[in-house]
Amino acid sequence: MKKLLILAVLVMASGVVVAQDNSVGYDAGLTGSIDLTYQSRYIWRGFDVFSDNDPAAQLTANLNFFDTGFGMNVVGHRAIGSGHENDERWDYNFYYGNVLFAEDVMQTNFRIGFVHYNYAELPQKFKDLEEVHAIVSMPNLTGVAGLVPSYACIKMYPANSGSTGVGHNASGFLHQFMMDYTFAVPGVTPDVPEQIFKLHSELVYNDGVSPFNTNVDQDWSHAVVGISTDVDLGYGFAITPGVYYQYSMERTVNVEDETWVTVGGRYSF
Repeated sequence: MKKLLILAVLVMASGVVVAQDNSVGYDAGLTGSIDLTYQSRYIWRGFDVFSDNDPAAQLTANLNFFDTGFGMNVVGHRAIGSGHENDERWDYNFYYGNVLFAEDVMQTNFRIGFVHYNYAELPQKFKDLEEVHAIVSMPNLTGVAGLVPSYACIKMYPANSGSTGVGHNASGFLHQFMMDYTFAVPGVTPDVPEQIFKLHSELVYNDGVSPFNTNVDQDWSHAVVGISTDVDLGYGFAITPGVYYQYSMERTVNVEDETWVTVGGRYSF
C-alpha cells in the first residue's frame, strides 16, 4: 500500500503542474514522466529475473525538481504470469545530476544516486537491497555527433545486513561501460520530418554480486546491444518500441543468451 501511495503522490504532483501552467514543463519548473512498458522478458543486470522467460510490465513515475538537478523515480516490476510474486519489486531512486565543463570537448554529464529495492510480498527487508551509483557520460569526447560513451559504477548491498534472504555475496560492485549512438532517418509522414533512433551497447563487469542468493564469479558477465525509437503522438505522449540482445558470458549470471522486445507508452510533462 505504501508503494502505491508514493506512486499516487508522483502522479498527483504531475497533475498539479499541468493545472498550474498550460505550457507544461517550461515555466512550471517541475518536470517528469509517467511510463508503462511491456517487456517480453525481464532482464536485470544480466539476470533473467522471472524464470521460464515470462514477460513483465514496468510502471515508472519520474520527477525532476525544478532546476536543482535533484530528482526521484518509483519503478514497479510485475510479472505477466503466475508464480513470480516473490520476485516482483519496487525501486525507489533518489538522484542528483549536473554538467561539468559545459560545451567543452571534456563536457561531463554526471548523476549520483541512491536506490532502495523493495520486494513487497516478502517480510520487510528479508530480500531488500540498496545501492549507490555514479554515472558519467561525455557527449563531446568522440567528436562524432550523437556518439556518447558512458560509465556507471554501482555498489550494491543488503538493506538489512543480517538478512538470510540475499546471501553472502549480495554486496559488491558492478562496472557498466556503455556507448550510445543517436541518429535520424527521414520521417514517414509530412508531420514527422525525421525519426530519431538510439543504438545502445553495454559491457558489464560483475565483481561477484548476486541479488538472488546465488554464487556468481568475478568476471565480465554480459554484453547488450539494442535499438529503440520514440514515436511522438503529440501533447506529451509517446510510444517507444525497442529490441535488445544479450550475449551472456558468465554462466553463473545467465546460462543463455537473451533476446527481448519492449513497447512503452510515456507521458512527459
